[in-house]
Amino acid sequence: MECAGKEEKNIIRLLVALDQNYLPQLQVLLTSIAVNNPDENVEVYLMHSGIPAEGLEKADRHCRALGYALIPLRVDPAFFKEAPVTKRYPQEMYYRLLAPCLLPEDLDRILYLDPDILVINSLRPLWEMDLQGKLFAAASHTGVTEIANSVNRLRLKTDSDYYNSGVLLIDLNAGRKEVDPREVFAFSAEHKASLLLPDQDILNAMYGNRILPLDDAVWNYDARNYNSYLLRSSGKADTDWVISNTAILHFCGRAKPWKPGYPYRFGILYKHYARLAER
Repeated sequence: MECAGKEEKNIIRLLVALDQNYLPQLQVLLTSIAVNNPDENVEVYLMHSGIPAEGLEKADRHCRALGYALIPLRVDPAFFKEAPVTKRYPQEMYYRLLAPCLLPEDLDRILYLDPDILVINSLRPLWEMDLQGKLFAAASHTGVTEIANSVNRLRLKTDSDYYNSGVLLIDLNAGRKEVDPREVFAFSAEHKASLLLPDQDILNAMYGNRILPLDDAVWNYDARNYNSYLLRSSGKADTDWVISNTAILHFCGRAKPWKPGYPYRFGILYKHYARLAER
């Protein structure tokens, strides 16, 4: 019994939230995790609103081939009856923030990852990070200057950094006490005309002071901004440094490396993992 408990403690539990169009990117993400975290026991919680059975079966086969457990969780639309839900505000945008209310109650923490991510080093240090009493751990993409941070503080009336919601370590036990879906939906309804990136804006406006800052160069590297990281680090964070030290490469923005004409440096690395996923 004691050994089983230790094995349970070692499981890294991931949360992804997507529709069937992003299933190929999920396969690439999971392949990159498996290649660079070869000894880890991983469970993948896939939150969705209606991925067809065929898509879920394909995802399950891929997970089993990697030695991972896939747990699909279809979210009942009735849960969002009081939420502003439109084409711009799909119910999926709330999933990561409301994970404490939607995931099984026996889970105490989860690591949310956007599907447009590569994991190129160990996730273990992030998974075991002490949240220091915070609800979330997340990184801000501040770049070389504080202009974007200052604009977002003014826009959202906050005094914290503006955090990217694509990588979130979540304390589910604390979240069950503090995250109220009714409050989230009410804030969304009240501010829907002014929210630019709705899920991210809500996270920052409502819970910005409950977030533990992460080093984005390691845990949420914006793949568009190689030159900014290089400048910010006085030349230290070159390509070799990224390959050795960055754990999470995030392909933020409209340009994506699986689409034609991707202009940024790490697109070829994404194609490499996409090829591995196909095999």
